[in-house]
This record gives sequence, C-alpha cells and structure tokens, in this order.
Amino acid sequence: MHTQDHHARPRAAGGTPAAEPYPWRTVAAAFLAVAVVLTTVVALSERYRPDHGWTSVLRGPSWLDGWFQYDAGWYYSIASDGYLYVPGRQSSIAFFPVYPLGVRGLAALVGDVQVAGSLLAVVAGGAAVLLFGRWVWYRLPRPAAVTAIAVLMLYPYAFFLYGAMYADSLFLLCALGAFLLVERRWFWAAGLVGALATAGRPVGVAVAVGLVVRTLEIIAEDRRAAAGDGSAPVSWRELLSAVRDVRVRHVGVLLSAGGLVAWCLYLWLEFGNPLAFVDVEAAPGWNQGVGPKTWFKLIYLGTVVQGPYDVAALLTLQALACLCAVLLLRRAWLRFGWGYAVYALVVLLIPILGTKDFMGTGRYVLVAFPVLAAAGDLLTRTERRWARPVALGVCAALLLLLTSLFGRSVAVS
Repeated sequence: MHTQDHHARPRAAGGTPAAEPYPWRTVAAAFLAVAVVLTTVVALSERYRPDHGWTSVLRGPSWLDGWFQYDAGWYYSIASDGYLYVPGRQSSIAFFPVYPLGVRGLAALVGDVQVAGSLLAVVAGGAAVLLFGRWVWYRLPRPAAVTAIAVLMLYPYAFFLYGAMYADSLFLLCALGAFLLVERRWFWAAGLVGALATAGRPVGVAVAVGLVVRTLEIIAEDRRAAAGDGSAPVSWRELLSAVRDVRVRHVGVLLSAGGLVAWCLYLWLEFGNPLAFVDVEAAPGWNQGVGPKTWFKLIYLGTVVQGPYDVAALLTLQALACLCAVLLLRRAWLRFGWGYAVYALVVLLIPILGTKDFMGTGRYVLVAFPVLAAAGDLLTRTERRWARPVALGVCAALLLLLTSLFGRSVAVS
C-alpha cells in the first residue's frame, strides 16, 4: 500500500521538494503569533464599530467581539435556535450546517456560543495551515514551500482563519484533509471527510469534483509507474481512460457528495424545498439571483462608476484577488495536477458567476489553496528578487488593514 503523497515532486523542472522533515512546530508558532497580532488589532478596532444590537446578546470576553460580524449573527442563531426558512426572505438555511452544528457542540462544552464560534474557527484555521504546510512541503522546493505557507497566512483575507466566527477555516481544513487522505489512497476516508466539506459550504461541490478527478489521475499515474514512466504530467486522454481501471476502493470518494445530498434531504423533509438555500440567495438584501445582471457584474460596474467609492475600492480588491487566482490556475495545474486545478477552478467559478459585485470572493480565493501554493512557487522562481518581499509585505499590510476594517464592522468580504 502506498502511504506517501504521490506528488512528492514538482510537476516541472526547477528544483526538488524540501527533503527536511516538515517543521510543524515552527509553522504552528508562526500561526499563533499572527493570531495574537490580528486579535489585538480586532480588539482595538472593535471599540469604533457601531452597535448592531448584538452587544446585549454576546456573553463572551469583550476582546472577542470584533471577530463577531455580519454572518456570525446567522451562525449564532443557528447554533442557538436551529434553522429557519421563510420563502422570499433572508433565512438561516442559506448557511450550511457543519460549522454551526460544530459551534453548538463545542458551546455545550465551553458554555458560550460566541466563544465556541471563535475557538472552533481559530483551531480549524491553525490545523488548516499545518495541513497546507504539510501538503506543499513535499511538493515544492523548500523556498517555495516556505513562501507558500507565508502566502496563506498573510493573504489579505486570511483573517477568517484567525478567529472570525465564519465557516471558512473549517471548510479549508476539511478540503485539505480530504485531499491528503486521497493522496494516501484512503479513498473511503477521503470521501467521508469530503462529505463534511460539501455539507459545510455551497462551494463544497468543488471538493467532490476535485476528489473524483484526482482519483482518476492517481489511477493513471499508477499505471504509468507500473510501466516505468512517471515523469510527465498526465494528459486528459489518460485521465479519461483511467475510468476503465476504477475499482470498488476508488468509489469511496463519491461519498463526498453525501454531505450535500444529506443537506438537501433535510431541507426537503423539514421545509419542503431541497434547494431552499438557492432560493434565499435571491431574497431582498442579498439579491444574488442567477442571470445576466449577476453574471456580468452590472451592480459592481454601477458602484465603480457612481460610488460609493470606498465600497468600490473594497470590491475591486476582491476582484483583483480573483483575477490573480485565475491567472495562477495554469501554474497550479503544472505543479499539482488535474485534480487540484479542477478543484481550484470550481471554487473560483462559483463566486465569479454567482456574485453580483464580487463581495465575498476574497474568502473564496482563500480556500482555493492550490493557487495560493502556486503563488508561493511563482514568487520564488521569478528573476525579480524584490518580488517576494514586496508581495508578502503588501499582503501583510492589507491583512492588517482589512482586519482593522472588519473589526469596525466594515464589509470587506
């Protein structure tokens, strides 16, 4: 049985993966340091935010209040009181269940929903960074692997990993866990963890698709290895032909779709509409309906032209993050293969096509971890030596700025 990650080499010439043991203690310490800094920033910024009515409800330490913004209120209500669906109105069933149910379970132990929400988010964020570091450490040369870890931790919207009461860090952890398991050929385990991802966020479908493609890619790579040829990337023809060699053990990755199926079944039985979460996205206030107005970003263009221009700037920053991620897709494919490229592509397509103004897309790029790894690879291979320190410095400055704005209840993503 194979027990090591299959992509233990880069997919193109230009260096070998880091041979040293993975320095998980150093990575954990770095994450903890950034978490302390950002929590301090949030605590200092929170005193300037307007009162949205939650102040009288929150019972946790006041220095945590800055992490409680916007969608945190929905997660709080789900963890406290369960789901609600009112057709045509904003409803809590827009938020998938894994994170709020995890918050509810943890709150039973720590005695407070707010504390449980931030604690689960930061613990999942730290675990996700550690798994991401483990994933890149044996796929990229050491400088690129270190840079990729820094890119993830300093990405301008990475504050969602450090305590914000949002589901992103837990989703990223589940996605990384599923892919690491499939690399070890534990296909059924990968499918089960993938099911947590598909029941965690709507974009979880990307995990299911990526796991299926990666499994076919592994089959094709094993066939090549048996023939003594394992150097070049797998072609799409080889990927398709690998379907003939699928066995029962490979089918386990299909369990990853079970999370979404179970969620739709619950909505059907409880509210009579298996796709209720899609319907409420078009409710007044969210206005994320499907159609040309959303696809062509007419709302965003109107904001850029007519203002408010501070909002336009925040939306444009997220649009630029999406653009950079899309441009990195080819490098992600070359370095990590079809499965990871397809996962990242689906993760990016969902917000690009599904949001009216790019709001929230900064968080989607955060979970498209193969493109963040590709960014680290690019920054170490460019001949412009100034590019890496400048890029990481700009990211760190934006991370501090956006964290401060988030603590002041400014909608930054």
